[in-house]
Amino acid sequence: MGRAFVYVILGGGVAAGYAALEFTRKGVSPGELCIISEEPVAPYERPALSKGFLLPESPARLPSFHTCVGANEERLTPKWYKEHGIELVLGTRVKSVDVRRKKLLTATGETISYKILLIATGARALKLEEFGVDGSEAICYLRDLADANGLVNVMQSCSSGNAVVIGGGYIGMECAASLAINKINVTLVFPEVHCMARLFTPKIASYYEEYYQSKGVKFVKGTVLTSFELILVKEVMAVNLRDGSQLPADLVVVGTGIRPNTSLFEGQLTLEKGGIKVNGKMQTSNDSVYAVGDVAAFPVKLFGETRRLEHVDSARKSAKHAVAAIMEPKKSGEFDYLPFFYSRVFGLSWQFYGDNVGEAVHFGDYSSGTFGAYWISKGHLVGSFLEGGTKEEYEAIAKATSLKPPVEDLAELGQQGLNFALTISKKPQPALPIEVSRSTSGLVLEKPVYAWHAAAGLVLTASIAGFAYWYGRRRRRW
Repeated sequence: MGRAFVYVILGGGVAAGYAALEFTRKGVSPGELCIISEEPVAPYERPALSKGFLLPESPARLPSFHTCVGANEERLTPKWYKEHGIELVLGTRVKSVDVRRKKLLTATGETISYKILLIATGARALKLEEFGVDGSEAICYLRDLADANGLVNVMQSCSSGNAVVIGGGYIGMECAASLAINKINVTLVFPEVHCMARLFTPKIASYYEEYYQSKGVKFVKGTVLTSFELILVKEVMAVNLRDGSQLPADLVVVGTGIRPNTSLFEGQLTLEKGGIKVNGKMQTSNDSVYAVGDVAAFPVKLFGETRRLEHVDSARKSAKHAVAAIMEPKKSGEFDYLPFFYSRVFGLSWQFYGDNVGEAVHFGDYSSGTFGAYWISKGHLVGSFLEGGTKEEYEAIAKATSLKPPVEDLAELGQQGLNFALTISKKPQPALPIEVSRSTSGLVLEKPVYAWHAAAGLVLTASIAGFAYWYGRRRRRW
């Protein structure tokens, strides 16, 4: 038994939903596109799971956060897919893929063939067993809808109880905030010297840690979980840490990172940076296979190197670009992406653009809640962070980062603060030089010689900042 499609999207996360929308915009015909997902529901906005889904009042629930609601589009509900002739194969695991023969085999034995495959398999949460710690049915993770439902059920059963969150990154910080809002006593445990160690400087981290502490969250740093004290295997009583301490726990949430889902393609496609290597068209080493989202390692022009980025914005935009490259290969250029990260916890909201390498220069008034930092490497601005900014300010740091302006005096940069980005972003950019050539017919042709920071890149970065601001305001309760 088998079915055939022109286009198959493997994976049902954020990237799959945005790819489906772009396919319809590019004129895909009914019956040509299929989405295969292990999850039993249509693609949804995964960030909601660690934000609005966990709130005690008016929590976010499907269909309110099916994909593309954040892009000011209609929600891509199952009805939407049916109306557009897109086949949803849900609750289905693919056990093998043969990229040479262009076939997938599901766990139920069905064969699905394709002409073009778009890999959007994302990543899975790292489990405690992978760190040498025996797991338990009582431990919660947060990666998909089933995880979120399970966490909500446990939260409701331990109101005013004790929760231990393992990991000081994105999931750890956002879950800790949600648990505290639910009036649960929270202790955040991580091995680093401060929270969000991959992004925050010690000064920035101190601000957020103090804010969390004002909300009742405790921090235990420089140690890791080693074992649990359990009751009948299914109920946690306490967690034991490497430093010898023990913490009471009615609930344990683990957020120690993710691992890209690449196993189906090992030995068939080129892998790099832990993911599937693609070119500027999001095309893999097999020209009929593309990869997007968390699983894709793509060239980032701003850095001049291949990166794999774990964030929803990258998933959305890489999916759209891949579909454009598939449907209109002659019109689509190379993916020119400005790395962008954001988060919202309690009443706080920050955005980051670029790369956090080099020397950090802090600015702003921490007491007022509006502050930030620039990262300077080899004499140029390469990264910008801002908490509590306005729409104009977020757009300004995005534009300034994309331009990589030279910076000579770090002390002066700190004094200028946001004014530096605002000034840079408002400066008219020099006109692109014109290359004049003569065609075989004798006609004189003029074409611009595009620099790496061409105008199209500026438009893209501005749209990123504008979308993030709108999305944060629209979905603030998430």
